[in-house]
Amino acid sequence: MDTTPGASSCSAGKSPISGVQDPNMQISRTPGLKEYSVADLKIATNNFSPDSLLGEGSFGRVYKGWIYEKTLAPSSKRGTGMAVAIKILNPDGPQGFDEWQSEVNFLGRHYHPNLIGLLGYCWEAEMLVVVYEFMQEGSLDKHLFRCVGAIKPLSWDIRLKIAIGAARGLAFLHTLEKKVIHRDLKTSIMYLDENYNVKLSGFGLAMRGPCDEESHINTTRIMGTFGYAAPDYVATGNIYLNSDVYSFGVVLLELLTGLRSVDAMRPIGKQNLVEWLKPKLCQKKKLRTIMDVCMKGQYTTTAAFQAAELTQKCLDSIPENRPSMKEVVELLKEIEAMEEETNNSKV
Repeated sequence: MDTTPGASSCSAGKSPISGVQDPNMQISRTPGLKEYSVADLKIATNNFSPDSLLGEGSFGRVYKGWIYEKTLAPSSKRGTGMAVAIKILNPDGPQGFDEWQSEVNFLGRHYHPNLIGLLGYCWEAEMLVVVYEFMQEGSLDKHLFRCVGAIKPLSWDIRLKIAIGAARGLAFLHTLEKKVIHRDLKTSIMYLDENYNVKLSGFGLAMRGPCDEESHINTTRIMGTFGYAAPDYVATGNIYLNSDVYSFGVVLLELLTGLRSVDAMRPIGKQNLVEWLKPKLCQKKKLRTIMDVCMKGQYTTTAAFQAAELTQKCLDSIPENRPSMKEVVELLKEIEAMEEETNNSKV
């Protein structure tokens, strides 16, 4: 798991997906979801050995641990069994009991290939822990912005694959019988396995979406991450399913450019990526000036321009004008098929 997820800077209105939060509320009992003790976690991580520490941030610490695949019981031998990511929340951090409970209850009840797999949790002695499947390649932001040395730039084909997978995960949330809005989509909560399949995490802020007869929900406080949250949501508190689509558009723009959504180190006027580059997305002649130079020669102009047009649609200032995530999936698949056909014709 990523060790430095972006902090939420913008805070909740309507109750999250697990319902009204109550410290006395029990976690939903789900077959296959294991309840761990602190003693179990110490076994799995060799007593939280420094060698097991994957990273830490304001949210807490993440350790690599080992469990037996069939029983999910902790393994005392490193390298024996199945690797897992054990996230221990900082009691003074931005993620509290409500967010922890919301994520455990949601991921414990829902499965999709593009959602992170939750294997278990621990709620003991004021310690809040989640145990996830281990994602070999870590978080997308580390690769996209190459935060760690020796990380190779992501290819155009891999970026398309990641975009499609993330879009499928969001489309799943938006088409559940009881629709769900993620509310905090960003590259730091998107994780990659060894084959660069992407999975979404960070469901602590997720909430029920509007009913079919409603277009939006009015919230009393704003939650999300600056640079990703839809401006209309930040301004009014009205949240739509398509508020997630805007955030996805920001991620798409980061995939195209290789630049962060917000970077105070950039010159004035260029610090906010959307404000800076959104006007250029529909200008075909300027497209190559904004595409990540690491992908030079890997994409066709037609496919890249279609991806840029889709990005601009997702970033539309009017929520109703944004495409649904189901439509986004189909459009991205068309772009991928176009590139595959071009590559096959070269063979």
